[in-house]
Amino acid sequence: MHLDGFDGELWDEFRWEAHLDEVEKKSDQLRKFISSDPKGNTPRWITLLNESINEDDAFEAYVEEELLLDEAYFPEEDDDWEDEDDYDDEDFLFGSLDEFSDLEDMDSDGEDFDSGEEWKSLSEDFADSDYGSLDNLNIYINAKDLAIEILKLAEHVPSKSQSKAFQEFVGESLKIGAKLAGGYSFGFEADYLGANIAYTKKALKYANLSLALLQSIKTDGYFETSVYSDLHGRIFELRNDIGVYVQELRDRFRFGLD
Repeated sequence: MHLDGFDGELWDEFRWEAHLDEVEKKSDQLRKFISSDPKGNTPRWITLLNESINEDDAFEAYVEEELLLDEAYFPEEDDDWEDEDDYDDEDFLFGSLDEFSDLEDMDSDGEDFDSGEEWKSLSEDFADSDYGSLDNLNIYINAKDLAIEILKLAEHVPSKSQSKAFQEFVGESLKIGAKLAGGYSFGFEADYLGANIAYTKKALKYANLSLALLQSIKTDGYFETSVYSDLHGRIFELRNDIGVYVQELRDRFRFGLD
């Protein structure tokens, strides 16, 4: 995603957040327009789960769909941006979701990419930089693993037994990773760090909602006590880690302006 300047000023997280609120409203409208279930009787995660090979694929499909819906309401990238970074829209949004998934790009001698920057995408040390890969960002990995685990659990709950709160819990848990991916797609340059922060704050919001919804269905019989405790602990920890990450991004934005 790339925005061509708007008013020529550097946007902070709050201006980006206001803009993203409008984007989300329009995305929801577009989702209803293009959906085979415009009334929303069937949660989108159920449809994607039924259409996917496994829970991992369902999560990836959910994230890509969410980002595409948001992208529809951002201005097109300008030619200078494309020439500079040599990315098309799909590469920019989703390249980090599956890029460097194996080591086939190593040379014939088995050496890594010492001669360039590509090797950084394989390293956790560069995950929170424009050289890194989303797949190495720990909070995204944890959000993804959590979402997949919740999808697996949801598959064992008959649809007729799923309350609205349960379905919302599953859906909100998927949004955590989707918003982290949305923020990461903007990168870490000063011009777009505010967008990264705003998206990451959305992830924090959905982590809090997921935790509250999980607590609301604690006694509804969906989970054994041990399973509930594990989910609660993981969401609680992820929520806290995202909060720390937001502050780290804010520090980078502030110090970058000093």
